[in-house]
Amino acid sequence: MKYKVEIKNIEIVDEIENYWTNEDYIKLLEKFDYPDAASAEKESLKELLFMAISDFEGKDAALILLEYKLSEDLNEGQLHQISNDMLLDKVCEEYPEIGLHAKLFHINQLLFKAYNGTFPNAKSSIIDCSFEAIDAKEDTIITKEMALVLLNDGLSGSNLIKRLFDAQMTQAVPFLEADSILWYLESEDNVNFKLTTSEYWISREDIVASEYEAVFEEVEAE
Repeated sequence: MKYKVEIKNIEIVDEIENYWTNEDYIKLLEKFDYPDAASAEKESLKELLFMAISDFEGKDAALILLEYKLSEDLNEGQLHQISNDMLLDKVCEEYPEIGLHAKLFHINQLLFKAYNGTFPNAKSSIIDCSFEAIDAKEDTIITKEMALVLLNDGLSGSNLIKRLFDAQMTQAVPFLEADSILWYLESEDNVNFKLTTSEYWISREDIVASEYEAVFEEVEAE
């Protein structure tokens, strides 16, 4: 199916709003030995957590956050290793399991802000774009896989997604990694979209075309 693609804007941010909830803050404050967290004013929870975190050594605070978010995904040894690595490297970009990058990003940035820059600063890209079907016979819901493939012609040849996943971006083959590369795909009308990913995957410099036509070919069932 052919689409008219427009890439309207890309915003680079160091935090994705509303990821951490007040419930998260209360539970984490308890883990960081802050008494009576549940009775604190909701507007102050985030700053209270930052203060509580800063009373701990960086690697110890990282481990508490990692255990809170990733204990079902990784074993104790892996969590300890990452808690040490996070002080030096952008683990949220380098960890081999890309399905964990989003959670690692949110943890990394909470630590970065709590320690005023002791941890590396990672960035996220929020892309405003539209995918308008041309001569469509029926409505098709845009998926993360479709969105990435349709972005292909708007990205530079040096873009990391294009270099690592050339076949998935240019041929009608399954693109299972798309769900991990695109963290959020939001739309109210299935035409205008907000895509959220890591700057590691798509940076402002990667965008080389803002309006073009692109084709998405459905993967044939075996």
